[in-house]
Amino acid sequence: MPTSSAHDSAALALAAARPGSSDTRMGDAWAYMLIAGGGFFLWWICTQHPTALPSWAPWEFSPSWYAAASLAAYWYCRGLARTSIELRPTRWHQLAYFAGIVLLYIVLQTRFDYLAQHMFFLNRVQHIIMHHIGPALIALAWPGAVLRRGMPASLRRLAESNPIARITRWVQQPLLAAVLFVGLIALWLYPPVHFRAMIDARLYAVMNWSMVVDGILFWCLILDPRPTRVARVSIATRAVLAAGVMYPQIAIGLSITFIHHDLYPFYALCGRAFSSFPPPLDQALGGIIVWVAGSMMSVLAFVYVLYLHGTGRSSCSNELCVAAARNQRNLPGGALDPIEDTYGWM
Repeated sequence: MPTSSAHDSAALALAAARPGSSDTRMGDAWAYMLIAGGGFFLWWICTQHPTALPSWAPWEFSPSWYAAASLAAYWYCRGLARTSIELRPTRWHQLAYFAGIVLLYIVLQTRFDYLAQHMFFLNRVQHIIMHHIGPALIALAWPGAVLRRGMPASLRRLAESNPIARITRWVQQPLLAAVLFVGLIALWLYPPVHFRAMIDARLYAVMNWSMVVDGILFWCLILDPRPTRVARVSIATRAVLAAGVMYPQIAIGLSITFIHHDLYPFYALCGRAFSSFPPPLDQALGGIIVWVAGSMMSVLAFVYVLYLHGTGRSSCSNELCVAAARNQRNLPGGALDPIEDTYGWM
């Protein structure tokens, strides 16, 4: 826990990093122009020269995914620059955050997206990364405080507004969070819905966005590193949730793996990327990914929650921890409370 002197020095350091200088505004303007220019270039090359695209280029350029990944990376870097050294996340936290962003970008905005649209088992790999691995890495980084520093003031006020807070609290109710997490997996794997989502570009986008957003909300609830008195739910509840969502995924994966008729004819109708790949094997591998990969993520999350409990980070006797989380207060000069930052903000 930071001492009062550390608290004051951190406040001064952060206050000194407030945006507002002409150099800062100019740097932001250049950064946003570069992001916009990069997006325009990718859109242009994807529409005008699709046959010349390398494997890392988007199969179908999505301005929303490009903007989300680019701004998430930029705001995090900007937030890091405005964070004093003693409050800055560790290298491992930073690595986890960028790994999560990069993985999401790879499965959604590179040639992998094409493969995921033409092989069922690769579609399941894509969804495991969108709903499990990528969001879990972002949650492990616990980037909220850093992102909040890096956001434009207007967007930060929106993120901190009461309506957004109420919606987040409602969606992250333990039972509802578990039902949404498993329910979305089941919904998008229900054969008629899956077929429609794969042929309708708008529904395909809804499917992908719902998986990523729900994954981030769920794993932030489970992997919350803050003490129990500050976190949304207790260690025991998080452990039960991590284990509880495993069994429906096992059931779904087993049913797909051992059903011998073709549940997902879309891939045969549109052609598989690997034509020599037997359709039953494609479907069985997809079911195994749902079954095994989904279960392993639950096991790892369960172990991590037990680790938090074992290291004593699940308890906090200092009332300032509770006050910081309850009030979400700011220090003079727009700096974040170091206590709040120590235990994260999401």
